[in-house]
Amino acid sequence: MDKNWAYLISRLAIGLSFFGHGLVRLPKLAGFSNWMVSQFSKSLLPEFLVVPFSYILPFAEFIAGLLIIIGLFTRQGLLLAGLISLALIFGTTMIENWEALPSQLIHVAFLSVLLAYLPHNTYAVDQIIKK
Repeated sequence: MDKNWAYLISRLAIGLSFFGHGLVRLPKLAGFSNWMVSQFSKSLLPEFLVVPFSYILPFAEFIAGLLIIIGLFTRQGLLLAGLISLALIFGTTMIENWEALPSQLIHVAFLSVLLAYLPHNTYAVDQIIKK
C-alpha cells in the first residue's frame, strides 16, 4: 500500500513539473518562441527546426503533465514526457547550457522509475477505466 502512495506522490510531482512548464508558457507562446530562437541562434540547430519545436513544446509539456497528474494513459504520458526530456537534453547540449542539464536528467530519472514501477499506479483514472 505504501508503494502505491509513493508512486502517486512521485507521479504527481513529475506531472506538476511538466504541466507547470507548459501552462506558464502557453499564454506567452510567441515570446517564448522568440526567446528560444535567440538561445539557439549560435547553435548547430537551424531556426527552421527551433521555431516549430518552440511552439509545440509548451503544448506537449502541458498535455504530458495533465495525463500524468490525472493518471490517464499514464504510460503514454510518461513516454511523451520522456521524449520531451530527451529533446530538451539534446538542445541543452547544443547550446552548452550545462547548468540546466542536471534538472533534465533528474526528470528522466523520475520518468524511468515511474515507468519501471507502473504496476503501482493504482490511484489513477487508468484503474477506473480498466474496471
